[in-house]
Amino acid sequence: MAKTFLKPINIPSEVSLSCKDKSILAKGKLGELVLNVHSDVELLIDDEKISFSPSNELPQTLALTGTMRALTKNIIEGVSVGFERKLEINGVGYRAKLSGNKLELSLGFSHPVVYELPQAVSAEVPSQTEIVLKSADKQMIGQVAAEIRSFRPPEPYKGKGVRYSNERIRRKESKKA
Repeated sequence: MAKTFLKPINIPSEVSLSCKDKSILAKGKLGELVLNVHSDVELLIDDEKISFSPSNELPQTLALTGTMRALTKNIIEGVSVGFERKLEINGVGYRAKLSGNKLELSLGFSHPVVYELPQAVSAEVPSQTEIVLKSADKQMIGQVAAEIRSFRPPEPYKGKGVRYSNERIRRKESKKA
């Protein structure tokens, strides 16, 4: 049985990639990230490319190989370019304020919601109704954005709440008399 490799990932010149004991370490200008590769997935690192191959032909192994390739592509992109997630706040009196690594949100509750950002994620508040999250770790930035959104998800009648900037809210009509 010949080894089949998935489409290789090009490694940018500013990223150094090393593999040791089934874990990939990517270093770049935005930091370093580690990915543990599944034992059923084999990898091959050339000078400027990395390729993945399943160790057997089971459907689960083929799926894991594709997943490991996508995760590796994300850590390479993260340490070289980084990821950004934008949130918008809609509602009268709803606003955000950043102080240090704490995000203070006024979302219509009797008290402000204080969210402490993880070490790997940085935030900017260009206006009181916008939050821009930046990080090298795609999974971490998605988790932080989801947690901030969960404090007050957008409601379907007036659209008030915290939403992603690219999110469309399905609006409902109000009750009729």
